Amino acid sequence: MSTTLFTDKMFRKSLFALFAITLVCCGSQPTRKKSKMTMNENIQTEKLDTAILGGGCFWCLDAVYRRMKGIVSSESGYANGNIKNPTYREVCSGLTGHAEVVKLVFDTSITSFAEVLEVFWRIHNPTTLNRQGNDVGTQYRSGIYYLNEQQRDLAMKSRDAVKESQLWEGDIITEIVPLNAYYPAEDYHQDYYSINPDQPYCVYVVGEKVEKFKKAFKDKVRGNE
Repeated sequence: MSTTLFTDKMFRKSLFALFAITLVCCGSQPTRKKSKMTMNENIQTEKLDTAILGGGCFWCLDAVYRRMKGIVSSESGYANGNIKNPTYREVCSGLTGHAEVVKLVFDTSITSFAEVLEVFWRIHNPTTLNRQGNDVGTQYRSGIYYLNEQQRDLAMKSRDAVKESQLWEGDIITEIVPLNAYYPAEDYHQDYYSINPDQPYCVYVVGEKVEKFKKAFKDKVRGNE
């Protein structure tokens, strides 16, 4: 078996069964509190770049990247799809074609698109079609939604390097396609993990990925984490 960032499948299934009645899509109905957005207003705009990534529930990716050095802001949202301004319930139906994603703005003087992708490949499973753990549906697909040809080329090179490394057992099915549309998710989804740390999904799923990130990328974790 290859090294992965996930716990034993049976353990995850038992946890899911225990809290299933409280979960809707990624989790239970959210607590509506104001997001604690991480933002450095002094960053020079010419040093900023943007990445759009999908790897399962956006709460997980958002929580991890907010704790990574060089990330100026992280926003949960919906990418591509076939309707405008979708709601969370519509996306969760699996009928709109959107992927749950995070929109990352990062400081290129601190981190790079390649480093952002290095974390991406390790914090989700890119070999499972339309699912991450117990989250199942096309909205949970693995994807890199590039903004230009340079990002496309870097994404493909990064994917090929992961294949050669045999980090994951099985074929990588991550879609690498241009971003056709992006819509921010509802306010209550933003910084969900920090605002709802005791919610069962946050404790047993999001929290697990955050801790794995901290252990695997100690040099990339923000100093205050």
